[in-house]
Amino acid sequence: MPVSELSPLEPFPVDVRGEKVVIPSRIFSDEPHAGAVGHLSGTEQLILRCLYSRHGDGRIRQRHLERILESDEPWVAPFVVRLAGEYVVEILEAIRRGLPGLDVPGSAQRRLYGEFISRNPSFFARTERRVVSYWSCYYRWKYPVFGTYPGSALVAAFRSAVGEQGGVLEPRHTPRPLSARDPLGR
Repeated sequence: MPVSELSPLEPFPVDVRGEKVVIPSRIFSDEPHAGAVGHLSGTEQLILRCLYSRHGDGRIRQRHLERILESDEPWVAPFVVRLAGEYVVEILEAIRRGLPGLDVPGSAQRRLYGEFISRNPSFFARTERRVVSYWSCYYRWKYPVFGTYPGSALVAAFRSAVGEQGGVLEPRHTPRPLSARDPLGR
């Protein structure tokens, strides 16, 4: 990674299968040129993409996110879940597209994310609160009902994945999901 004049911001710790992993909230290094990345192993490239998914530029975050979503490495999950709690709606949509197995009972993606979130309930609670906050601040005009906002479906899918793993996440930090009886989510 090229050296940056700005230091990484506010690292956050998570538990990945019993190991503490500390991830920077933001990095500011320029992206390395393609030739430098091409000499890295597949795992090294994946690590680099995960780190750049924490970049200060949303377009860079999204570009690298889209390259890590198909990974089944457990240490990728915190990078993806953290992005679910950010304000760029295109990133939320990219996560939903890139994790089709999240809605499939018994799928490897559902197990992976369910296990990670089960081990990190306070991290996920903060993610849920961020989803609601960004919806309310930036997107309520476009999605007047929380249940229609892309982040709502994403956190609901994460919650379902946790439930399939036998975990329970309480309390809920989002408005109630839409139901057939109450299509406005009241």
